[in-house]
Parts: sequence; C-alpha cells; structure tokens
Amino acid sequence: MDCGSGFTKSETEEGEFSEKDPSCRYGRYDEILGKGAFKTVYKGFDEVDGIEVAWNQVNIEDVMQSPDQLERLYSEVHLLKSLKHENIIKFYNSWVDDTNRTINMITELFTSGSLRQYRKKHKNVDMKAIKNWARQILRGLHYLHSHNPPIIHRDLKCDNIFVNGNNGEVKIGDLGLAIVMQQPTARSVIGTPEFMAPELYEEEYNELVDIYSFGMCILEMVTCEYPYNECKNPAQIYKKVTSGIKPASLSKVTDPQVKQFIEKCIVPASLRLPALELLKDPFLVTDNPKDLVCDPLRLPNLVPEVMNLAHSEPHPMDIDLNHKKVSADSCAKSNTGTWFLTLELQRLTENNEFTLRGEKNDDDTVSLTLRIGDKSGKRICGAINSCFFFPPCC
Repeated sequence: MDCGSGFTKSETEEGEFSEKDPSCRYGRYDEILGKGAFKTVYKGFDEVDGIEVAWNQVNIEDVMQSPDQLERLYSEVHLLKSLKHENIIKFYNSWVDDTNRTINMITELFTSGSLRQYRKKHKNVDMKAIKNWARQILRGLHYLHSHNPPIIHRDLKCDNIFVNGNNGEVKIGDLGLAIVMQQPTARSVIGTPEFMAPELYEEEYNELVDIYSFGMCILEMVTCEYPYNECKNPAQIYKKVTSGIKPASLSKVTDPQVKQFIEKCIVPASLRLPALELLKDPFLVTDNPKDLVCDPLRLPNLVPEVMNLAHSEPHPMDIDLNHKKVSADSCAKSNTGTWFLTLELQRLTENNEFTLRGEKNDDDTVSLTLRIGDKSGKRICGAINSCFFFPPCC
C-alpha cells in the first residue's frame, strides 16, 4: 500500500508527514524528540486514535556495522511487544522499511521527555513528587522481575525513565539492554558505569542490579547530579564502585531518611531488598487516599478476607499466620467494595521463602505462580504455573 512514504524532507509542508508506515496508520514529522548513537526519535501521529506517538527510527546501515546493536534492537522490539504494565512504555507497532533501509518502532509519546531532562528543567521539586516517581519505578521493576524467568533492565537510569509532566506519570523505557535471565545469575558486563552495581563487573548478578541502579536514580533526582560525576572516566568509576566507595553526591543528601533509603538500595547484593519489599519501606508510605489507589500494596482491608482462608477447610498450601506477607499489585473498585486483580502471598520458613501469586486475566482466567527461593533471594527452582477458567456469572 502506497501511503506517501517516499516523501523527502524538502517535499513536505508544515503539518504534513515526512513518511508513513505500511498500514498508513502512523505518520512521521521531521521534529526530533531525541537522538542516540543509533536511534533517532521523531514525533509521530496515529490517525486512527488521533494521538501523538514516538516514532523510533534506526538506520540499518548503522546497526549492521555493529551486530551487538542490532541484537539489542531486536531484543527491545521483542520485549516491548510482550510487556503490558502501567509503568512500562507502551509499544504499538514495528516494521522494516527496505526502501529507506530503516527499522521503525512506534511507542507512546511522553510530553516531558526523560526524567533527567524533566528534573534539570524543574529545579525545585518536593520530596512528595520524588516519592511518587520512586513508587512508580519500583512497580515497573517489580513487574519485570516477576516474570519467569525474571527480566533484568540492566541500564536503568533517569535518561531511560520517561515522564508525562501533566499528571506525574513515569514509565520505564529503553529496554534494549534488558535480558531475560535464563540462569540464576547473568554473565555479561553492560550498562552505564555510573549506575552499574559492583557485581555487574564480576559478571555474576541477578535482577537486584536494577535495584542498585534505582538507588542511583533516586540520588540523581534528589541532587540533580549524575552519580560519580567527580570521576573523569569510566576506569575511575569502576575503581570506586568495586572498592565500595559511594558517590560524592551522596554526602549532599541532608535528609537522613532519604539518605538511608538510597543506601538501602546500594548495599551489597546479598543485603539488597527486591522491589516489592522496597515499596513497603516507611520512606514511601503515603496517607493520601488518592495515592492509596495508585499504591495498591497498601490495602489493609484485604488482609482479613485473605486470612480467613486459613480457618476454612485444609488447603494444599497452608498459610502460616505467623509468617504472612500479603500484597496486591493492582486493584479496582466494584459496587460491592474494593477487590483485587492481583494478589501475592508469601510464607517464610527457616531456610526458604514461598511466594504464591494469583492474577486475574482479561479472558476470565486466573493464573497462579508458585516461586520457591532461599533467604538470599536466589531462586532454587523455577516457578510452577497453573491457569484456571471461571465462567462469567449469570
């Protein structure tokens, strides 16, 4: 189908597209939103839904010179197609333009750019806003890390977190370096030195490297400085990180609660908490009723209803009331009150941690995932998955 994709820059007039996708649904403007080593992001338009989008374009000749970059690009396309979460960038379409020798991806557009750009533009931001951003980033990380096997971003930084300034919504993007962790520990050194956990350099790491990077993101949000900006090159950063020397900008954090939370994120991997546990940290607790809807991990009224299961007939997996942890990842409001779409139960024993996660799907099925891990957080077996169908009520 010919949609005018042969337009050149000189042939376009104001308001017209430079090119269109093969389906004629999306059009690209000449306005550049961002540019990296291989990828250029333009403003685009979805004529079906009437919304502006981000048109990501890569020159095939550029990536063909670097097989690693091509592999990362395909990885990002594959991942984005499969991920659906309110704090992960939305993916709409992708295709290869053989005529212009480009690879194109359509993703959602963020009105205010990256979180780093946004923070540099707005110098005075209250801690309430930073906590709101932190909760959203952690929810996105928890979603990635809850996959089986877990998805590790590996390049989380404020440059790769995007914000809609009109509503304070932030989402994790640029998943080109993300990997699906097929083994208990991943084995490749990659990322941005200022945000890389020390175990990344040792090529033995798991999803907790993203928590370290998250801590560095919080540090940048608070100080408006890149971590380790006192270093002149990556070699100096490597030496400090692997020696356990914290970035100089951490000393500029005057609020002890903020500093303690950042330090909790960048402790050695064996002591580092996962995203779900950090979401329960007192630093991120909010009493705002509006935030309670957005922060579904705090649903105390759900606990008695779930715990009543333990007093009914025996179940294959008993719930130990002395070692219970209950959280709901998302919730909705019905006419009869508050109910949950996702629920997670945890039981701790002397040596192991058992996590049972239930999730209601759009096709009226419920997915159950059982994870078993040791106290260090390393998985000792894969997840057990089951799916059940519930016919709609009459």
